[in-house]
Amino acid sequence: MTDPLLVVIQLAGRRCALWALDVKSVIEIGAVTPIPRAPAWIAGITALRSQALTVIDCRTAIGVPHADWPTDHRAVVVAEGGHAYALRVDGIEDVTTAVTEPGQVPGGFGPEWSRIATGMIETMAGPALLIDLPAMLAGPDHLHREIEAAA
Repeated sequence: MTDPLLVVIQLAGRRCALWALDVKSVIEIGAVTPIPRAPAWIAGITALRSQALTVIDCRTAIGVPHADWPTDHRAVVVAEGGHAYALRVDGIEDVTTAVTEPGQVPGGFGPEWSRIATGMIETMAGPALLIDLPAMLAGPDHLHREIEAAA
């Protein structure tokens, strides 16, 4: 653990965390323009200081059903593979310190969460599910493509 800082977020009723080094900023989501024929987890594009951001609907990317979880209309801006993304999350709690290395998820959270989680990590704010950013960005169809390729 070279940099133990984490950004703690709420997502589909769960406390989750991203490494702070992966987070460029936190923004209020304004207008999102849909992208024709984009996968369902890509909500569209939005702008941040003249830069286009691909907006990822994290609930859809995980594959959990939409429910009445409250949202505060903010997004976490990340960069991966030279592209900028705005992760639409339910809420942003805090920036805090990791107390432990990521470990096994006790009892598991199901296949959707297992696909996008590195493990459970203890933070100064309590336990959180550590998100695997590339797996989140790949969306749920990533699993279907792997299964089809193997067949």
